[in-house]
Amino acid sequence: MAETLKDRLVREIVLTGPMTVADYVTRCLHDPRGGYYATRPALGEGGDFITAPLVSQMFGELIGLWAIETWSRLGAPERVRLVEVGPGDGTLMSDVLRAARLVPAFLQALDLILIEPSAPLRAEQARRLAESDVHPRWLSALHQVETDAPVILIANEVLDCLPARQFIKTEGGWAERRIGVTDDNELTFGLTAIADGFEAPGFEVEPGQIVEISEQQAAFGRDLATMIRAASGAALLIDYGRSKPEAGDTLQALRRHQKVDPLSAPGEADLTQWADFPLVLEAAVRGGADVTGCVAQGAFLKALGIEARAQRLMQGRPEAAPVIQRQLDRLTAPDQMGELFKAAAIFSPRALILPGFEV
Repeated sequence: MAETLKDRLVREIVLTGPMTVADYVTRCLHDPRGGYYATRPALGEGGDFITAPLVSQMFGELIGLWAIETWSRLGAPERVRLVEVGPGDGTLMSDVLRAARLVPAFLQALDLILIEPSAPLRAEQARRLAESDVHPRWLSALHQVETDAPVILIANEVLDCLPARQFIKTEGGWAERRIGVTDDNELTFGLTAIADGFEAPGFEVEPGQIVEISEQQAAFGRDLATMIRAASGAALLIDYGRSKPEAGDTLQALRRHQKVDPLSAPGEADLTQWADFPLVLEAAVRGGADVTGCVAQGAFLKALGIEARAQRLMQGRPEAAPVIQRQLDRLTAPDQMGELFKAAAIFSPRALILPGFEV
């Protein structure tokens, strides 16, 4: 039987000691031989999870209009880099580019960049965008984006893939939650002493509560600030997560739309943790960029006109009206994606006012 990612992780932990939650999630998602995104990403109704662009075309169309309006407020430059980080199967960008046909000058100005390290997903994106008005080019990392033209960046459900370490407050002080190995070679959670450098959070935490700290999310905020400050423009972040600092264990694994044990089958399920918007935005400010506040996804999409767009679609296809209404509710209703998912932006110059964040 071929060696699995779990086999390799168990052997590594036995040899080197317990693994941080952040390192474990990174290996499960990106290990080149067994990582979920590197080998078997499965999106959509028939896969493991569904994202907003797959719920309805309205989501991507409105993000496209957001990009056009942002470009206009930047002075409609003759060259602009439209960047998507983590483009999934390409559906979001396909819908963005369809909306962009309303403004041919915007399409003509575009240098389209997709940041995607996963070979299977790059192939799917290339297939979906093969007939698009603008042909993309692919990069593997944010720092590879040139800054000699304004940048408009979209990152939908990217932060939740940037893992966090977990720390727990005990009666005796703080400890780190790590992954170890049982006597029968199963993965298990345990606690280890904290090395120097840990800074306790600045909010109240009760004994037994877990606090997540993601250096990767903070680094993403800093990197976005560096790029946006150098190039000018804006980065739109949409994800599910927290809008204020708070405790909570948000690690979850999804397989066929069901939550499963994150330790049971490494690399065979999608692992995520909540986006920490306060951490990311604070890192961006420290990096020299300006930021908006956090807006609930439902309010953000309504500000962009999703209700009017839904009505036009219903008028054009009356037989599909019930489906379109369900899609609208899925994206905006408080008990669905409307409140848990948030939108925020990082931008420069300071005077730039971004659509959807005016209030």
